[in-house]
Amino acid sequence: MELSPKLYKRLVRPNWFIGQFLNNIIKEELDSDNKSILDFGCGVGSFSSMFEPANYLGVDKSPERVHYAKKQHPEYTFNIMDGCHIPVPDQSIDCVLIISVLHHIPTTELPFYLREFQRILKYHGKVLVLEPCFLEKCRFSNSFMKFFDKGDYIQYDTQYIRMFSSCNYRVTVKKKYKQLFFYNKILFSAVPMN
Repeated sequence: MELSPKLYKRLVRPNWFIGQFLNNIIKEELDSDNKSILDFGCGVGSFSSMFEPANYLGVDKSPERVHYAKKQHPEYTFNIMDGCHIPVPDQSIDCVLIISVLHHIPTTELPFYLREFQRILKYHGKVLVLEPCFLEKCRFSNSFMKFFDKGDYIQYDTQYIRMFSSCNYRVTVKKKYKQLFFYNKILFSAVPMN
């Protein structure tokens, strides 16, 4: 059962968690001053408030979640994606932010999105990714994540890196950590090599 946008915001992405999460993890790795940010898979717009409205665009495939995000954050821009196409001009984005989205996308579709990111990123632009991941020798947490997470495509940390590398990105792992004791997370940046 998928949660309504309102319940999702309250239960999965409450404001107190986002504030702590943003300050401790994302802000350290992302200089967003005067930078155009694309929040890929923005959902209910939970991360929009960490950016200036003029520099932020959230995109998602769910019309219901985009509609909710627009109501909750009217000063920000949110758009619905059509297939794998991201509705922005070529070389117009400084950073693509991906927070817990890739593990919901079939691995066969990921190369299409990675090429789209290359199309929309400015020269020296980057992708910043934070995803749940399986880790070697972490059987219990891997099993926990597989059972409880709604994402059907969680990958091992090395698989995410290999996927981006095979699509011509230079990947830098920023950190690996546990969230809420049982969730393995990886934070990495990926810069197109073109």
